[in-house]
Amino acid sequence: MGYVLSAVARVLEQPTAWGAAWEMALLAGPLWAAALLGLLLGWAWRPRWASGLVSTVDGEAAAPVQPPFATLDFWKAQLPARLRAPLGYAGTAAQQQEEDEAAAQGSKEMANEELAVEKDDLVNLWRLVEGRDGGPSWIKMMEKSLPTFTYQAWRRDAQNGPPQYQSSTIFENATPEEVRDFFGDDEFRMSNKWDDMLIYHKTLEECQTTGTMKVHWVRKFPFFCSDREYIIARRIWKLGGAYYCVTKGIPCSSIPRRNKPRRVDLYYSSWCIRADFLLTDIGTVESRRGNGGLTACEILLFHHEDMGIPYEIAKLGIRQGMWGCVKKIEPGLRAYQKARAAGEPASKSALMARINTKVGDNFVRSLESNSDESEIVEAEEKPARNNVARFLVLGGAVALACTLDQGLLTKALIFGVARKFVGQRKPL
Repeated sequence: MGYVLSAVARVLEQPTAWGAAWEMALLAGPLWAAALLGLLLGWAWRPRWASGLVSTVDGEAAAPVQPPFATLDFWKAQLPARLRAPLGYAGTAAQQQEEDEAAAQGSKEMANEELAVEKDDLVNLWRLVEGRDGGPSWIKMMEKSLPTFTYQAWRRDAQNGPPQYQSSTIFENATPEEVRDFFGDDEFRMSNKWDDMLIYHKTLEECQTTGTMKVHWVRKFPFFCSDREYIIARRIWKLGGAYYCVTKGIPCSSIPRRNKPRRVDLYYSSWCIRADFLLTDIGTVESRRGNGGLTACEILLFHHEDMGIPYEIAKLGIRQGMWGCVKKIEPGLRAYQKARAAGEPASKSALMARINTKVGDNFVRSLESNSDESEIVEAEEKPARNNVARFLVLGGAVALACTLDQGLLTKALIFGVARKFVGQRKPL
């Protein structure tokens, strides 16, 4: 109490408003830092029993939870996934049994119900590839290259929902079939660790006729976030010499929701894989060697998901980590090619990726009449420092107005000039 009173006295003793503001900042700074640290730690370590105090997301009352002083297994379950990793992700025996039962009845459900990925999903992906989905314009984010592959990425902000991303990756010395099997091979994805965010996968359902699969994924997120759980469906069509792979999140009642990992419901990540001899409206995929050989393969990716993180923070994190993740794909692809060349058998998920639905030319001709287009804006995305400049201008105006003791008219004039200057800057 004495420390607080002395701090208040130091603030009141300052001869100027600027000095008082500085003393208040020194007083409040450690408090805000401690509060922020507490929020981060509380978010990362929040116990499961705490969620039982409130209702679920769907508005239903939460199920009765186990008392917090029940068993040792209960307290182990409260630890973050990193500390439980040596014991495996599966968790309790009851959870593992639930997933085994879901996988056992998967084939029956797939045979009796409509397929999770239908032809309408193919139409949507085709329009995205051809730039005819009628959505907002794409803004270019980055363009990178290494000796054996090139990468470009774009982003656009949807009116409702998370930001959407489009990328084009061109690999030298790769065929569409190799790349198709590579991205569909969940076992190699984990064993090679080229996708180090994937920490768990399991096939729930599969259709041997169409190749449609329902898969359970768990992906690792930064330490201040809980891991994310995905129930996804995927299916591949072959149109000409290109492969269209639709992957999207679907509901799944056979696997109950848990507090950790957190389930992601809105998820869309679909590919178009094509060789360098394919001609399309947006150009030809050509090898950078320019020798006319079939040495290049392009992968067009369209991705968006609602991770439960504020969109602006998610955009910043994706932009900072995008290139680091992309660079790991190319070594993984080369290792996959070597493994196949050495005669290693393909995994079950890779074999399922080879079951494709072929689409004839009549399908394309039936869609040609749709003229809606989405432009790609070649201008680079404006850096985030523009926002920083705005805050600096406004902050400087506040400091100047507080420092000058010239009445309300002078202060109003300062604020008016600052607002006009900031308003003239184009929005991001």
